[in-house]
Amino acid sequence: MLEVANLSVNYGSIEAVRDISFQVPEGKIVTLIGANGAGKTTTLSSISGLLRPGRGKIIFQGQDITRWPTDQIVRAGLAQVAEGRAILSPLTVAENLELGAFVRRDRAAIRQDIDRIYGQFPRLAERRSQLAGSLSGGEQQMLAIGRALMAQPKMLLLDEPSMGLAPIIINQVFEIIRQINEQGTTVLLVEQNANKALKIADYAYVMESGRVTFQGTAEEVRSSTHVVEAFLGKG
Repeated sequence: MLEVANLSVNYGSIEAVRDISFQVPEGKIVTLIGANGAGKTTTLSSISGLLRPGRGKIIFQGQDITRWPTDQIVRAGLAQVAEGRAILSPLTVAENLELGAFVRRDRAAIRQDIDRIYGQFPRLAERRSQLAGSLSGGEQQMLAIGRALMAQPKMLLLDEPSMGLAPIIINQVFEIIRQINEQGTTVLLVEQNANKALKIADYAYVMESGRVTFQGTAEEVRSSTHVVEAFLGKG
């Protein structure tokens, strides 16, 4: 579904991502793991059109989207849940979900999808009229995921969904990600909690200093001595 080929991204003179390549098969969960500063978020932001790569190509369902604007990428079926959730705090839960459908015009179907999100996230249904900024961290993450799903994505990009959450809430969020994938949405997951990511992923790429240094099935990556020593000490 997604192919990233020889991608390099610079911040001024600093090369944050260096000639990386990877693939995401349709229907699978693929995770990028690595320490802070490894280039994971930069990679996602390039795929979603928030950053322009210096070199390389991003191919989504056979189309070169490398230079597409973000709204066109969303319309093509790629939606990102940003690091830190980026919910719109002054708006209600319902208003945040409605904004997630900004590329759509099918009002009746939008209403049906909002009801479906409420069914999937009962806590959001209970708080539909509440300001998003007053939600707990876990509820905000659920809202961010629900808002992205309102765009009806074929692939969901998730950037550090466990950041800042209590362990019990992290477990709930990863279960939600697994369920979304089982319902047919392909997932590209960036996550510092490598243990959690590898438990739900089909395939993994390890990023270090802007490069992919190891790849394999989730089980192969979990069995790598280097990965265990560098990333799997806890979580």
